[in-house]
Amino acid sequence: MTSLAGKTLFITGASRGIGLAIALRAARDGANIVIAAKTTEPHPTLPGTIYTAAAAIEGAGGRALPIAVDLRDDDAVDVAIAQAVDQFGGIDIVINNASAMHRKPTLETDMKRFDLLFGINTRGTYQVTRKCLPHLLKAQNPHVLTIAPLPVFDHPEKFKPYPAYMVSKMNMTLLSMAWAEEFAGQVAFNTLWPRTAIWTAAVQALRGDDGAARARSPEIMADAAWHILTQEARSFSGRFMLDDDVLRDAGVTDFTHYYHHDADPADMNTSLWVSYGLLSVEDSLRKPK
Repeated sequence: MTSLAGKTLFITGASRGIGLAIALRAARDGANIVIAAKTTEPHPTLPGTIYTAAAAIEGAGGRALPIAVDLRDDDAVDVAIAQAVDQFGGIDIVINNASAMHRKPTLETDMKRFDLLFGINTRGTYQVTRKCLPHLLKAQNPHVLTIAPLPVFDHPEKFKPYPAYMVSKMNMTLLSMAWAEEFAGQVAFNTLWPRTAIWTAAVQALRGDDGAARARSPEIMADAAWHILTQEARSFSGRFMLDDDVLRDAGVTDFTHYYHHDADPADMNTSLWVSYGLLSVEDSLRKPK
């Protein structure tokens, strides 16, 4: 499959950032996008609502269905999925993108923050996927792509700075791993993670402008996601991938257009995440030239 035309993507947290970038890339193919996110009114520091995202998606050539939903609200998730199926006739792809971010050490993470992290990142991913599965199992080439880290359990230093956040995100990886086995040959389950920082409004609010020097744009994640989602679902599953590894295997050699305009290419050699030999995507990802 070389296009997402006519496919219906249910994307959590698609009002901005990586989720919106993935939506726009699929929209260029003529896909249907369900924007399942919380933001309905403009935020003072984080631009974008489900309605501005819908306008951008339709401007890019897709069809959009903006739905206000909090992933911790079981009934709201039920309604969102029912509306998606009613509008577009089914669900072909789920993107588990929505995440709560609180990157602080244990003594700066109270139980309210803990519950937020696990309620959205872990439980939200489980709930959306579980409730979409009956529709995915009817789809022609069903994929679930989760924006989650590599399974670097032999590198505990990755968990040290902010244990609660990292464990909540790693649970998303573990769920994908388990589902890839449970639904082998039926639905593709994969994870995707950026090698470097991705320059979104949320990251800018967290790190300030200084973080731009080692950042790439969300479009690198969107392009990598597109290559994954156009693979044969019943064979391309159970993988944990970094964005530029996916694109290299797809034949991309120049990544400079993904850099933030203030970025120093030399800084890109200092990766936030490295391969450790866990995530070869193999030649099956390569596209005919």
